Amino acid sequence: MGHNRRLKPRCSICADTYSAKRANAGYHICMPCGEKAARAVKHASLPLSKSNYYYVSSNNLDFIKQTNPKRTT
Repeated sequence: MGHNRRLKPRCSICADTYSAKRANAGYHICMPCGEKAARAVKHASLPLSKSNYYYVSSNNLDFIKQTNPKRTT
């Protein structure tokens, strides 16, 4: 009979349908929109001591500024 398109979830950004498996994994956007969103955020790791690193993204820039109090900019 074919697939029923009404059962497929729709991307909250572009309104295209995407895999039900992706929706079951908790995603509300399609792969292309998800990739664009992920590439828009910058990622880095900061060394906080000899063996510990802290994962940071552009969403928590205030923490990065606080890790180097000597820098005034």
